[in-house]
Parts: sequence; structure tokens; C-alpha cells
Amino acid sequence: MSKSLFIAEKPSVAIELAKALRINVKKRNGYIEADKVIITWCVGHLVTMSYPDAYDPALKKWSMETLPFLPKEYRYEVIPNVKKQFEIVKELLNRPDISTIYVCTDSGREGEYIYRLVDQIAQVPDSKVKKRVWIDSQTEDEILRGIKEAKPLSAYDNLANAAYLRAKEDYLMGINFSRILTLKYGNEVQRYLKSEKWSAISVGRVMTCVLGMVVRREREIRNFAKTPFYRVIAGFTLGQDGKITGEFKAVEGSRYFNSPKLYKENGFSEYDAAKKLISELAGELPRYKEDGTWEATNETAAEKQLQAIIDKIEKKKENKNPPLLYNLAELQNDCSRLFKISPDETLKIVQELYEKKLVTYPRTDARVLSTAVAKEIYKNIKGLQGLAGVKDFVDEVLAMGSYKNIAKTRYVNDSQITDHYAIIPTGQGLNNLSSLSSVAIRIYETIVKRFLSIFYPAAEYRKVSIISKISGEYFFTTMRVLAKEGYLKVVGNTNSKQSRNSSEDGDGSEEEASDQLLMEKILNLKKGMKLPVDGINIKEGETSPPKRYTSGTLILAMENAGQLIEDEELRAQIKGSGIGTSATRAEILNKLVKITYLALNKKTQIITPTLLGEIVYEVVNASISSLLNAELTASWEKGLTYVANGEITTEEYMHKLEGFVGRRVEAVKALNNQIRLTRNFDEVSKYYKK
Repeated sequence: MSKSLFIAEKPSVAIELAKALRINVKKRNGYIEADKVIITWCVGHLVTMSYPDAYDPALKKWSMETLPFLPKEYRYEVIPNVKKQFEIVKELLNRPDISTIYVCTDSGREGEYIYRLVDQIAQVPDSKVKKRVWIDSQTEDEILRGIKEAKPLSAYDNLANAAYLRAKEDYLMGINFSRILTLKYGNEVQRYLKSEKWSAISVGRVMTCVLGMVVRREREIRNFAKTPFYRVIAGFTLGQDGKITGEFKAVEGSRYFNSPKLYKENGFSEYDAAKKLISELAGELPRYKEDGTWEATNETAAEKQLQAIIDKIEKKKENKNPPLLYNLAELQNDCSRLFKISPDETLKIVQELYEKKLVTYPRTDARVLSTAVAKEIYKNIKGLQGLAGVKDFVDEVLAMGSYKNIAKTRYVNDSQITDHYAIIPTGQGLNNLSSLSSVAIRIYETIVKRFLSIFYPAAEYRKVSIISKISGEYFFTTMRVLAKEGYLKVVGNTNSKQSRNSSEDGDGSEEEASDQLLMEKILNLKKGMKLPVDGINIKEGETSPPKRYTSGTLILAMENAGQLIEDEELRAQIKGSGIGTSATRAEILNKLVKITYLALNKKTQIITPTLLGEIVYEVVNASISSLLNAELTASWEKGLTYVANGEITTEEYMHKLEGFVGRRVEAVKALNNQIRLTRNFDEVSKYYKK
């Protein structure tokens, strides 16, 4: 009697497969067997690429003469500590009674690669039927759908080709560049650091680019020169207990328009220039105090009230839509910010949530849903009624019926999905919550609230912009107040104090009005009205350096090809491949910290380079500087996408890759720049001396 073999990526997933298939389990060592079904599992990777000495024992010794190393055929081997499980899987794959193989490894490039390597080394005959199960969650319905709709494994050949190429690319760049740079500069680095322990200079396609991003940011901060500026702020009274402020701006019509004394249009480069403006505004009135304010100099002047005339007033409503759903990078960034945990920890937790059926597949770059999922989204929502803390929101969404039209919104877009849609709750697995850590529960709740928020209307603000004139000069006031909570009812208002931060560059006169009564007074203002001036102050500020990356913002920057795009709406519009993939970015960052090229502050999640990291940066910059180029690194990733989509062949990609590696290795051999490098080391190290 023929049987079907199901291969999962982990034992825990194999158990879920068994439950979904409702099989009578006969437990074996390394697999589960029933009458017509056998389920086994990998334990992550079972097979890996062989080191160069497997091709030739002489290659174990690092030598310039043997570089570049570009094998014509690549060798693979079983990872020693999982050999036992590999042998079990191999035997099952080749058992005569196994007629159909269902590949149930994670639905992505890496999961595809894990199985293909096993299939290759186990030499599974093509006479067996091989099918690929592609699922978005571990729920029973989704598993059964995936099995029913499983496509021939060959339908994913292009994805497998991209997976093989990604591994070869990392292998060739890592081995060739690490060896050539270590042979060329390793002793110099070791001597300079006075290190008794020899270590290789570790270089990689993605990790070196990320190191470059962090080092460059640190140097921008290091070299930043603060610029002071002085803003002139007037206070206006609106009857009893009502006060607003206006900020001077040297717009067209001002006597200071295009003046060299200005810092931008809303501040002065020198304190005295700001004092002079106040003097001109107040006429004979002012006497300056130490804090930069003015006051009347005599009784006659005191009786004269300085006034502002409203020159223009604009009142309008503004809507703020719910943000797009979480992909892995967005979730890692928010978890770094909210819970101060690393992207690696976030991925481990959300993977656990996935395996416990609570959320959909985590390693996704998409932030939208598919049309097919949108049609069934009621089930996801309904299933959350049993979750304390969000039941009222769930009931409200179901009562509103807003989910019925979700397919017509920006939250559903098939063209923005490659392998998987956004991370959302399945609405199932709530019984598993008790087994989770407190942080895991909070992350789950964060995903749930982001999901539910898209079924709510936009938050609505009332905004008033006022231009007032004092003695011919213009003062600008912008206030806004939350009129309708909309989706903020679910996720909360994170901008309750001020909608723009004015401390960094002096550009920020818009304030959040928390007092509804004050806003009503503001809304009653009209053009031509006069407002008593209640003091004019000089507010000193200074420009701020760029912020250091946190583990979360670095992940976002990697997703956007080296750019830190903090604006959520703008990120959604950016198209193109980033640096690394959603599945690998956390691992890359983790490795850079482990080899002490970067330092991660666990309390703040702020990332900084180490002295070793900066020295390695100098070595790469002086030899293979293109490795530090974020756009180039992203282009390699995009090339892999072209392979996965069948737009270019593996031969085309390999030709480009081998040419790149070969040329760079030969170029390094010809360099003679150690003396200049040592001077660069000296320049860097002075920042690390206590």
C-alpha cells in the first residue's frame, strides 16, 4: 500500500500537521506514522555548503595564490550534529512505499532551500510525486487548504534557484573577501589592536553594508557642529484664561525677508538680532530682562497695550488614516521602540505565535492583505471575541460591518504581495495564550490592535492656522484638536502633546490643543480681529545631530535600501528591494553584535560601532568599498527577485557574481595602502581612548 510523506521544518509543525490530518498516530524515532501517512521533519537546516578544503585539502590553508576561489560545481554535506535526523528523513524519502511527498517547510525562499538540499543529498528519485504545500498560517483550515491546493514542487523551481544563488553569493563573497582581506591586512589590524588572539576579518554581502550604515551614522554624529538659533515667540490672550502663541517668520513682506541674519525663515543666527526685532515691534516700550523678554519702562508705556491683528485665518478638518498592517520589519521596529527587545527576539516570539496558530506567517515584507483573504476576514475578526481587552472593539467592528468593504481599501492589494500577505491574527489558538511570556502576549496584542484598527474610520482633527501681524511683522499659529477618535480608539493616540517636535531645527509651530474650550475660542476668531499681546520672548534652540540607529530603525533602514524613512506613509510608497530579506535581517544584525563589530545597548536598543568595527570599515573602504554601498547590495537582492520571477537565468546571475568577486579579489592583491590605513586607524582610535 502506497503512502504519502509530509516533511515539516520543525517537530512542532509536524504535530500540527498530524492534528489537521486527524491521523491515528504511531510514534517513531524522528517521525510519525499512520496507515496512509508518514510525517517527518527537518530541524532547520540539515545540509550546508562544504568549506573549500572539501574540494582540496590544500585549501584549508589560506593563501593568496588560491584566490579567487570559484568552484565550477558546488559541494554540500550533512551538518554533523543533525546527521541522525537527516538519515531518518533520507530513508523515508526513498522508502518504496512512499509514492507522494508533500513539502511543508516554511513557505518562503529559505524553507524552499532547506528541503531542496535534503532532496539533493538524499538523491530522491524523480519517479516520486513531489508537491509543495504553501500556507499562510498554522490553523487547521489553512493547513488542509494548503494540502488540497498543493502545486507540483517544480512550480517553485525559480524560487529554489534564487535560494541556491543567494547561498552561493554569500558563500563566494564571504570566503573570498574575508580571506583576501585577512591575508592582506589581518596582521596589521592585530598589531594595531595589540590583540594576542588572531581573528579573521569577517566580511559579507549584507553584513558589511549594514556595518557601513552604522559607522557612517556615527561619524555624522561625531562631526556634527551644533548651530544655535533664536526664535521670537509672541503670546496672545483670548479672553480670561485663554492664551496662544505665535512664531515670527520672515516671509515676503517682512523687513527681514532674505536677511543674512536669519536662521531659516523663523529664527535668527544671533541673539542680538532677535532682541532688535522685539525692540522694533514694541516701539518705545521695551526694557530687556535677563530671560530675553521685554516689559514697559514707564507708566505711560505700560498703559499702551501692544496688539496683534489677525491677517489671515484658515480652518479645516484633517483626517489621519489607520496605518498599514504589520510586516516583519515594521513589527520589529515597533517592538524595539515599545518593548526594548531586539529584532532577533521579536522574530523568535512572532515565530512562536505563528506555530501556536495565533498569527499568520511572520517572514513577510507585505503590509496588505490579498483579495482572497479579505473575503474570509470575518473569521479572523470573529475569532478574537474571546480575547480580553479587545472584545468591545471586535463587537463594534462586527456591528459596523466595515470589514465587508475592506477589499476596496488600500489595505488589500494583490500586486503588493509576493509570497505572503501581512502579519495578522488568525482568530484561533487563544487557548495557547496561557503558555506565552508576558512580552509575547503584549506583542500579540499589538498585532491584534493594528489589525482591528483598519476596520475603523480615520481619526479626525480640527485644525486652525492663523497669521497675525504685529507692527508689520508676521506671526504664525497652528493649532489642532482631535475631534473624532476613529481608529485611535483602538491603538491610542501617540501624539497627544505635540504634532511636530520643534527642538531639532526650529521648524515646528504646530501644537496639539488639549483644551477643547480653548479650541472653541480659537474657532471663533475672524480676520481683522485684534489680540492683546501678552509678552514676546526669545526662545533659544540649537540644531541636533542625526539620531543613532536603534535595532528597530536599523531594520527599517535595511528594508529601504539604506534609507531611514521614519514616515509611515512614505515607506509604504517606496518600492524596490532592500538590504537582506525579512527572514535574514535580524540574523545579520545579531551576527555583527556577536563578532563585536557593533554594540547593542539592551536597555535602549541603540546600536553603535566598536573600535574593531570601525577598523574593519576602514579596511573595506580602502579595498572593496563597493561592499559598503547600500544601493549596490540592494541591487543584488533585486537580482535574486528577478531569478525567482523567472526574469533572468541562474547562468546570467552567476556570470555577474563570479566576475564581481574575481575582479575585486585581484584588485585587492595589487593594493599597497597599509601606511595610509594605519593613519586612518589612528584617526578612528582617538574616539575610543578613555
